[in-house]
Amino acid sequence: MKYKHLFFDLDHTLWDFNANAEESLTELYGFFNLESRAIGSFNQFYNIYLNHNKILWSRYEKGYITVEELKWRRMWRTLLDFHIADEKLAKDMSEYFLEILPTKKRVFDYTYEILEYLTEKKYSLHLITNGFEKTQRLKLNSAGLSKYFTHIITSETSNSVKPKKEIFEFALNKAKCKTEESIMIGDNPEADILGAKNAGMDSIFVNHTNEDCITQPTYTIRHLRELESIL
Repeated sequence: MKYKHLFFDLDHTLWDFNANAEESLTELYGFFNLESRAIGSFNQFYNIYLNHNKILWSRYEKGYITVEELKWRRMWRTLLDFHIADEKLAKDMSEYFLEILPTKKRVFDYTYEILEYLTEKKYSLHLITNGFEKTQRLKLNSAGLSKYFTHIITSETSNSVKPKKEIFEFALNKAKCKTEESIMIGDNPEADILGAKNAGMDSIFVNHTNEDCITQPTYTIRHLRELESIL
């Protein structure tokens, strides 16, 4: 086998972040009775949140804001769009969201099957994720994914974020493996594919949403089942 060590991304690659986030935010919307605060429909709230979350995650990955700022400011900015300047409410919403989100269990089709397949083929499976340490481990446990991975590298434990090469170097060192025998598997053209390139690693772009990838990956797939034709 050319590769011995497979490094997966978690959110949007294996764990269906959008589906789980929507379920969690639906519960949050009801728990805080946001409709009564003139926030409007859930769909309005959800779409505005997604926009701010995407912007702030990008700022976090570029090192402009801290983890703690990301956690509550996405709620704060969402509330501001509805003319609600309530920092305490934003922080309470953030805490509630991060408490229930990792308990959700929805994964992409064929996730368990492909992990079983790769495990049976004696690959060493690991994770490299920009997610929060506690949150990501809870997600893995809740969805029954922990048992498949030898090493779980988060941005918090590595003190770096994808696409910086340092987080990949940290992961390779942790797994005691060589770059040429390792491959990164993820959905994000910048964080996963460019990140792997920065570290000199091959990559597989998991294109669930049929988007363009400016950085050329080693392979591209549109369904996790297609990994069987590569690995």
